[in-house]
Amino acid sequence: MRFVNTDLVLLAALTTLGSLQAEVSLAPIFTDHAVLQRNQPIPVWGWSDPGEKITVKFSGKTTKTVGDENGQWRVELPALPAKSKGQNLTAIGTNEIRLHDILIGDVWLCGGQSNMEMVVRNSRDAAAEIAAADFAQIRHIKVAKNIAADPITEMSGEWTVCSPETVGDYTAAGYFFARRLHQDLNVPIGLLNSNWGGTPVESWLPPSVMSDPDLAVTVASHQVVINDGILAQNITYRDNLAAWNASKAMAAENGEAFSEIAPNMPWQPGAFKTASLLYNAMIEPVIPYALTGFIWYQGEGNANQPETYRDMFVALIESWREKFDAPAAPFYWAQLASWDSGGGENLDWPLLREAQHHTLALPHTGQAILTDIGEAFDIHPKNKQDVGDRLARIALAEHYGQDVKFRGPVHRSITFEGNQISVAFDHAEGLTTSDGESPREFEIAGVDGVFHSANATLSGATITLTSESVPVPRDVRHAWHRWIEPNLQNAAGLPAEPFRTDGE
Repeated sequence: MRFVNTDLVLLAALTTLGSLQAEVSLAPIFTDHAVLQRNQPIPVWGWSDPGEKITVKFSGKTTKTVGDENGQWRVELPALPAKSKGQNLTAIGTNEIRLHDILIGDVWLCGGQSNMEMVVRNSRDAAAEIAAADFAQIRHIKVAKNIAADPITEMSGEWTVCSPETVGDYTAAGYFFARRLHQDLNVPIGLLNSNWGGTPVESWLPPSVMSDPDLAVTVASHQVVINDGILAQNITYRDNLAAWNASKAMAAENGEAFSEIAPNMPWQPGAFKTASLLYNAMIEPVIPYALTGFIWYQGEGNANQPETYRDMFVALIESWREKFDAPAAPFYWAQLASWDSGGGENLDWPLLREAQHHTLALPHTGQAILTDIGEAFDIHPKNKQDVGDRLARIALAEHYGQDVKFRGPVHRSITFEGNQISVAFDHAEGLTTSDGESPREFEIAGVDGVFHSANATLSGATITLTSESVPVPRDVRHAWHRWIEPNLQNAAGLPAEPFRTDGE
């Protein structure tokens, strides 16, 4: 019997669909219930026969064009203010397409890996959140998972109206972000949700970026880290598996019960973790949809490559802005939450957080600090309410110009006096601790560079640190481990940002 890979057949059909159109069609990102971007020209595009006359009507505006020699067409509707009442959008050629219940508001693309993909039904207090999700002006579209060797134009997904019946399948971080924006701004919010769990940043980079000569050294060193890491993990796994099998055999020989769990096979690169394949299939098809900006939750997939992450993350932000023709679009991300992965003193996560922090040098960027919401044994903290709220605070303050506290305490300077080192903070109004205890997760080091846990005293906007093991302190670091339980925050309840002075 001959088996046919139906997925490949479907992908091939979708990839060539644009050139086979006999009638006018809209790009698949346009469906009933969509949100179109306010206060910007609105691109609308699709396919037709070459030379076919196309008319697009929306909100009292009419725009015309002609299908090009490849059967592609695009119009640009004029910028329109927010509208919360649904309207029809019509595309007319030899046939007519009519979309219903189209709103005008702000569209945000939600990208990243599993912590952005995590849905509301799996978040904290899910039942109550779902029951209360009566927000008809929040809309959501999930771009179906797909891979492509080259950029394609087709994707699957439909816009839905937020309700208790639909919200359970929305990105949780994105939904709580959208809810805060909608409640504060009173405009429709559209979430364009394109993400895939377990993916590294390079999966989402355009092919042109991965072949950019300016990134050649970064890409090469990045690949070495991947290859060396896989080799080391496989050797460890082989040894652990052999030891497990030996223990199991010995237990059987002695007639003893054996309940030890087998070691997990280490991470291996798959197609969806390959450079550019997700960009090609899950970002390219929605370009050039007009949007406000981007929110991003990713980094776990690159935690063993902090040295190369910053360059690739910067490249992602700049390339997405370029592709969407939005050079000043805000790009806000969630810094990695704390997690006890059994890594001991491994500093990969703190260094990855540091790489994320340094990316703030790009204009119109911001990061939500999540060191206080992590779960020791779950890489996916269920508290996505604070994730969304903190990202929304940044947007409200930095993009929308509202008077909203959006940043936790940030270390400004350090001073020395005898065996003490004092740290002064900005964004420290009402500096306090979340539990009334002394500030935690501070360490200091002397000239030997060995860090020791420090006793911390809070006074005003300053923390004074001492340690019997460090008579002459030189450096300080805060929240500098994978698993941390910091408690320093400001009056807005926003946690202090991780930092170190020995890397400056």
